[in-house]
Amino acid sequence: MNQKSLSGWLKAIIIGVVLTVLIVYGFVVPEFAAFMAKLREHENPAFAAIWIAVISVTGLPVLAAMAVAWRIAKNIGADRSFTMENARALKIIFYLALGDAAYFFLGNLILYAVNFSHPGVFMLSLLAVFAAVAVAVAAAALSHLVEKAAGLQEESDLTI
Repeated sequence: MNQKSLSGWLKAIIIGVVLTVLIVYGFVVPEFAAFMAKLREHENPAFAAIWIAVISVTGLPVLAAMAVAWRIAKNIGADRSFTMENARALKIIFYLALGDAAYFFLGNLILYAVNFSHPGVFMLSLLAVFAAVAVAVAAAALSHLVEKAAGLQEESDLTI
């Protein structure tokens, strides 16, 4: 697979992730909140609005990470795969994913503690936290490897 082809595939995946995030946060989250509010009608009328506000914030780091990933895909297409710029971009994705995981976990924990969530929803949210931590670890590892490769490439360019 050449650089342009790889870049095209990465961009297609990024577009797919962005569309999925927009669908989930634009339709699924509000529908689920409305469903949960109907189940808890008698408890708190502000339930759906609070739940949507807390959960919707978690989509912002995902969209920011996709913007950073798009830059990396462009660099790969331009045959600049192993650069310090890409290493720094992967580090940004690491911080975004880790911060999102922490916020999502704490937000769900607080919602559960104040009886604004269901135990099943809280347990399912742990899957999302695990996925975010996995993305963070993968981004950190890739950042380290790209940084090493960029250093080797710079050394090689200087010796030739």
